[in-house]
Amino acid sequence: MQKILIVEDEPDMVLGLRDNFEFEGYEVLVARDGREGLGLALSNSPDVILLDLMLPRMSGLDVCRELRGKGLETPIIMLTARGQEVDKVIGLENGADDYVTKPFSIKELLARVRAHLRRATKNVVEIETYTLGSLDLNFKKHKAIKNGQEIEMTAREFDLLKYFIKHRGETISRDQLLDDVWGYDNYPITRTVDNHIAKLRQKIEAVPADPQFIITVHRMGYKFLG
Repeated sequence: MQKILIVEDEPDMVLGLRDNFEFEGYEVLVARDGREGLGLALSNSPDVILLDLMLPRMSGLDVCRELRGKGLETPIIMLTARGQEVDKVIGLENGADDYVTKPFSIKELLARVRAHLRRATKNVVEIETYTLGSLDLNFKKHKAIKNGQEIEMTAREFDLLKYFIKHRGETISRDQLLDDVWGYDNYPITRTVDNHIAKLRQKIEAVPADPQFIITVHRMGYKFLG
């Protein structure tokens, strides 16, 4: 499960961000001031940090500067009510990767977080082969062998499986799949995902009606357990 650290002192903002990111399947850590945020960032290895600019005890800029000084390369997205260009420039010069001005769209923030997570994992070694029960997958050659016989799978099905494998054990929303696998900026109906999952289960599950690998998480999305 990917981990988001929220460093924010406004209770309503914290509640809204926590609820939305947990709904999307992320583990969420919260710090209410800069010093606590610095400590959690260094001790918990978050995948993305949402860092408010104006914080008690230690400013967001100082937190960002110190984290970068200690060699932490975690993506940092600055959150602030200020809209002046100089604040944005100072934040970026102190090591922030992105900048969002309040009030912001939670959907836009989620998209930005996903984009930074994708960039942060680009250097991870690509999956070329994978064994799933009686199914042997070769992603480089786009070949699937089940019980010694080759089965037909579409390029989209290979992409879906590779994405699930990379995010094994995480709860993944339909919007997240559309964003990261289909690459849509404006999401079509999420039934697109359900139809592809149903077809994929017919090919990889021993009993498609009782799946063991791609599990439906009620009202949230899917989880891969292969």
